[in-house]
Amino acid sequence: MAITLNHTIVPARDKEAAARFFAELFGLRFEGSSGHFAPVRVNDTLTFDFADAKEPLPVEHYAFHVSDAEFDAILGRVKTAGLTFGSTPWSLEDGTLNDWNGGRGVYFKDPDGHVLELMTVPQ
Repeated sequence: MAITLNHTIVPARDKEAAARFFAELFGLRFEGSSGHFAPVRVNDTLTFDFADAKEPLPVEHYAFHVSDAEFDAILGRVKTAGLTFGSTPWSLEDGTLNDWNGGRGVYFKDPDGHVLELMTVPQ
């Protein structure tokens, strides 16, 4: 059996707002809180469980391998939301993409400061 990541907890100032933001940007569904968590199913095997956390929030990095169509759709929603984006984790506001490994990649932050990465070719 292959090892797969089943879920991860994402610290947030407001778990429901963070879950809604993530689901909207990624074209996913948020169906409301479930007890301590506000879960968003990313795919058949992975759920992001947003949880209220105390300040200061740890800053996390979440990287997603996506298709070209998904990349375009998500980046379009990032732009529509007025979020800054960049080509590297140390250049989050240069407004450009990278072409690492022959694909496209981009980085941006969510409202809690977590760095989200999209890539069309995995590392």
